Amino acid sequence: MTKRTFFWAFLTLFVSTLSAQTIYDVTTFGAKGDGVTDDAAPIQQAIDRCSSEGGGRVLLPRNHTFMAGPVELKSNVELHLEATATLKANPDEGIYRLSAFGDNRGEGMLWLWAKDAQNISITGRGTIHGNGIAFMGKELDDSYELKPLKDPAFDPRPHVLTLTNVEGVTIRDVTIREGAYWTVHLIGCDEAVIDGIQLLNNLKIRNGDGIDLDHSKNVRISNCHITSGDDCICLKNRREFEQYGSCHDIVVTNCVMSSRSCAIKIGSENMDSIYNVLFDNCIITASNRGLGIQNRDEGTVTDVTFSNIQMDCRLWSDVWWGKAEPIYVTSYPRANGNHKDANWRFPKGQIEGRCGEVSRIYFNHITATSPNGCFIGGDVPGKVNDIFFNNVRINLTRGQAPCVIDKRPCRGEGFISVDASELLKGKVPLVTENFEIIDN
Repeated sequence: MTKRTFFWAFLTLFVSTLSAQTIYDVTTFGAKGDGVTDDAAPIQQAIDRCSSEGGGRVLLPRNHTFMAGPVELKSNVELHLEATATLKANPDEGIYRLSAFGDNRGEGMLWLWAKDAQNISITGRGTIHGNGIAFMGKELDDSYELKPLKDPAFDPRPHVLTLTNVEGVTIRDVTIREGAYWTVHLIGCDEAVIDGIQLLNNLKIRNGDGIDLDHSKNVRISNCHITSGDDCICLKNRREFEQYGSCHDIVVTNCVMSSRSCAIKIGSENMDSIYNVLFDNCIITASNRGLGIQNRDEGTVTDVTFSNIQMDCRLWSDVWWGKAEPIYVTSYPRANGNHKDANWRFPKGQIEGRCGEVSRIYFNHITATSPNGCFIGGDVPGKVNDIFFNNVRINLTRGQAPCVIDKRPCRGEGFISVDASELLKGKVPLVTENFEIIDN
C-alpha cells in the first residue's frame, strides 16, 4: 500500500468514526411491532437511554407497526422510522391524560411530545399514524361527528406531535397520517426545519390542523404535501402559552396544500404579535378558503408577504368557517362565550376581548379560481390597513346569486351578503368593511 493510499484509507476511517451515530433499536428494548401490543414502554426506554448517553438515533425498523400510547421525546434524540415502519396511536381514549394546552383540558391530549428540550429530530421514510377515525363518532356526508364528551372540559382526543420550548427541531421525509386533532404543534420553539414531509390527514376529521406554529420563531417549512380537514398551516399565539412571546421570522415555500377550512391561516388566536412572515411558491387545491388572516384577539399581524401562489377554492360545508374566499384579511373582536373553551380566549378576569391591528400585508403574483370574492375588513376604520395587491388575478366562477362573506368568529353578525355585481367593480373581486382600497 502506498503512503497516499494509506493516508486516504485512514482519513476515510477517521471521518466515518466521527460521523458514526449510536443506534437504539426499539426492538432490542422489547418492542413487538405487531400492531397489537402497546409498545410505548420499550420505545420510551430507548429514548431515555439514548438521551442520557448523549444522544443518537432511536430506530423503528422496517416491516413493523408499533402501536403506542403517549411517548415523551427528549434532547439530542433522532426518532427514525425506516420505510414500511409505522408508529400508530393506541385507540384507547383512557390512556391520554396529559393536556395539550396545559390547564385547558378541553382541546385534546398529548401523544408524542417534548417540553424544555433541544435538538429533537423525526426522520425517515416511515409513517406516523394518528389513528384518527378510531376517536371519531358517526361518519356524515361532509365530516365525522365528534363523540359526546362525558366532561365538556375534558377532550381525550390525542394531538399527534406537540413540542414545547424546544430549540432545534428537524422533521424530515416522514409521512404523518390521520391525526385525531392537531397534527404538528410547535409551541415556543426556536430554529425549526420541516422539510419534505407528507402530512395527509382525513379531510372529514374536524380540528385536524396540519402544522400549527404557536409563539414560535425562526421556522422554515418547505417541500411538503399537506391535506387537512382544518387549516393546513396556521400561525398563532395562544393565551395558554403567553410566556413564550411572539411568533416571527417564518418562511414557508414549495408546498402543496388542500384544506376543508383555510389552507394558510394566521389566527384566530393571537394575544401577542405575528410578524416577518413569507409564504412563497405554493399551490392550494380544493380548499374552502385560500389565504386567511383572521385576527380575533388583541395581538397584531404585520409584515406578511404572500407571493407566487396558485389556488383553487370551493365551498365545501358549513361545518367549517369560510365561504370559499380566496383571500381573507380581517380583524374583529372575538364573540363572547361561543365555544367550550371560551374562558381561555380572553385575558384573565375579562369577559370580552378586543382585536389588534393588521397592516403591511402584501399579495404578489396570486392566481385563484373561486366561486367567491376576496374580503378585507375590520371592526373600525384603520384597524386593517396597508394591504397591497400586485398582480392578483381571481377567476370568479359564480353566477349572479348573492355572495356571502363569513366573518366568524366575531361579535355580532357573522355574515355579510353582497350582490354579485359588487364583486366585479374592481380589478379584483373584493368586498370590504371599514377598509379603504388603496390599489385594486
